[in-house]
Amino acid sequence: MVTRKKSGPSTDGAGSILSTVAGPSDPTLPGSLGSTHRGAERLLDKAGGEADLADERPFHATKALEYGDAARTPHTGEAYASSTPLATASTSTENIASSKVGAGIPHLGDNALNSSLDRVRADATEQRLTTNQAVPVSNNQDSLKIGLRGPVALEDFVLREKITHFDHERIPERVVHARGSAAHGYFESYQDLCQLTRAAPFAQAGKRTPVFVRFSTAVGERGSPDTARDVRGFAVKFYTDEGNWDLVANNIPVFFIQDAMKFPDVVHALKPEAHHAMPQASSAHDTFWDFASLSPEITHMLMWLMSDRAIPRSYRMMQGFGVHTFKLVNANGDVRLCKFHWTPLQGTHSLVWDEAVMLRGIDTDFHRRDLWEAIEAGNFPEYELGLQVFTEDEAATFPFDILDPTKLIPEELVPVFPVGKLILNRNPDNFFAETEQVAFCTQHIVPGIDFTNDPILQGRNHSYPDTQLTRLGGPNFHEIPINAPLAGVHNNQREGFHRQTVNRGRVNYEPNSLAGGCPFQAGRAGFVSVPDLAAGNKVRGKPELFADHYSQARLFWISQSAPEQAHIIDAFRFELTRVETLAIRVRMVAGLVNVDAALARAVAAGLGIAVPPPLPLATTLPLPVYAPSPALSLLSRPGVAGIRTRQVAILVASGTDGALARAIYTALLDDGAVPRLLGQRLGPVSSLDGQPLQVEITFEASPSVVYDAMVLPGGDDAAIALGRDPRVIDFVREQYRHGKPILAIGTGADVLAQAAIPPTLPDGCDDPGIVNANANLATQALKQFKTALARHRTFARETDPPTV
Repeated sequence: MVTRKKSGPSTDGAGSILSTVAGPSDPTLPGSLGSTHRGAERLLDKAGGEADLADERPFHATKALEYGDAARTPHTGEAYASSTPLATASTSTENIASSKVGAGIPHLGDNALNSSLDRVRADATEQRLTTNQAVPVSNNQDSLKIGLRGPVALEDFVLREKITHFDHERIPERVVHARGSAAHGYFESYQDLCQLTRAAPFAQAGKRTPVFVRFSTAVGERGSPDTARDVRGFAVKFYTDEGNWDLVANNIPVFFIQDAMKFPDVVHALKPEAHHAMPQASSAHDTFWDFASLSPEITHMLMWLMSDRAIPRSYRMMQGFGVHTFKLVNANGDVRLCKFHWTPLQGTHSLVWDEAVMLRGIDTDFHRRDLWEAIEAGNFPEYELGLQVFTEDEAATFPFDILDPTKLIPEELVPVFPVGKLILNRNPDNFFAETEQVAFCTQHIVPGIDFTNDPILQGRNHSYPDTQLTRLGGPNFHEIPINAPLAGVHNNQREGFHRQTVNRGRVNYEPNSLAGGCPFQAGRAGFVSVPDLAAGNKVRGKPELFADHYSQARLFWISQSAPEQAHIIDAFRFELTRVETLAIRVRMVAGLVNVDAALARAVAAGLGIAVPPPLPLATTLPLPVYAPSPALSLLSRPGVAGIRTRQVAILVASGTDGALARAIYTALLDDGAVPRLLGQRLGPVSSLDGQPLQVEITFEASPSVVYDAMVLPGGDDAAIALGRDPRVIDFVREQYRHGKPILAIGTGADVLAQAAIPPTLPDGCDDPGIVNANANLATQALKQFKTALARHRTFARETDPPTV
């Protein structure tokens, strides 16, 4: 059994262990990943064990036995013992335990499915009747009606689940959000919220609820790129002790449309055009903008979609919003209204458009890889859950309708208060079984949470489970392990495609006596809908306040920083430039006139057209005037994690100051960053101190846009070699153009000069993102560099067109 050596205390090559692409030619493992976190040690052991197993088999020794006479006798295949159980693990985080993922201790060579049917048998003796999400059922005799003689309410999810299951008892990619990545973790409540809600996750301070979270893009197909300009899904499945709660959120707090009747239309318009199936994962085409320019209620959403929110730097660095207004209900039946907010503790950061476009060709899995690598390295993503809570009476005073999903509630009007933390600490073992098969449905709620009459929410409640019936093969999708509740499921549903549970007994109905009346309905202990009084004529239409299509779009615009506003203008120009039909471009700009005159003028100038008259308004009511809301700018949330997880390229060639490069490498690791030694070829490069540096990855395999910053550690010969390489010059220029922090020590500055990088900003001021220093001042320079890296970007470098 081969056991790979470690390089003592050295961290050489640690960045390669923390990454999933390439690595040095030297087989020696780093002695440390620069972190005392136990997860880092496990990741290092896993990498070593995997390499050991690969070393054991230099060639296929039994291949010749497949041919001729030798093939007549079946042969035993090769097998090798691993130096560590981690070598064959899907993830180094498999030891992270919870009541959902289990104890985290693998039984090597065992398949838990190969056991008796006791594993899947269920019995309902002395158990309450529940839904398939383990939510207790209060009344199994009557559907939810508007009055005793009134119509049945569409929101009756208990009825829909029961009938739908029955309809499908006799017996394929998601339409939207097909492209996704996911992780396990837990939610920890900061406090007891029983005065607000009886929802199980908030029952006491410190209570932990297992979760599974899936991030996604909305429009593209399953194989589309991660960095497309798009809405991102942020769906959280809470495995509570009273059933599953799915908080199906997006990274944008508003929606395209105001009624679910239009949902097929907006998705059809966004998807590739029907006649030639182009473009993929893009809204920059005629059908979408034709729809948008004729649907002014979309304007607020468009402002978010054209902003940097639509191209996040990472799933770990984007907010999530429940979009709709929900109800919180306590044990006494008292009701408050609520909006849900997820805020990343890593800060809210984005890509710039040029980066996003390049990444689509370089690494279509950029966000998926980023999430996986961070969790594997023990840099667990963290988000804080905040609530906006208010009453019906307070809502009546707002200048908008809280049932309108194209509107948000400014934080200045109703502050967000934090109630708990979400931590993602374990990658899935199998992408298909977990990430692909997980089913999120807005209708999956638990006692203590209820729906409002938001027409999009009501429509989603019907659409989502209906989608799963087709996608996951029938009404038993709740029995797929990743979807299964931790709370017990007990009801009288028995059949349908893919049934897993083997129920004892002959009774599959209620009421019954042959099973002792079980499972019995839970009464008040179960889910009880808020008894709202609803009366009115049947009508197809929307409330008057829904007709304000522009005031909150204007609020978003005036709340953005100057660079963010410039990016919105550029995005509209790019998208509408690709539109073939001139009338659509003109119509779209006419809508922007109602948002802001300067915005409309800038977009019109970029399209080479005159500013048209504004589109007519849909209401005669006076439009509200909002003050800027700083919370709507990405720059308002820099985060508290410093430079942790930031990817830093250290450019090396023969003659590099190796001692300084190693010192910078180690210092970055110490603060949680991920440094990597980049060179022209894999293998060793000579160093001024006589200790060669092992190149970890090449420029062709890892271009500039993959990194958050770059370092040129100096050395005369290295500076000459790097300055003569056009790929290096392109790398440096892209780092500059994208606002990345740059550290140049000694002759490293010569490479910047060779790339024509100006030492100052376009306005003549010093560039805070470029740090130049002699080697004797490297410590102070590195401190300045880390400060710039924590800021993420220097937007003041941007010009249109770029100067570099």
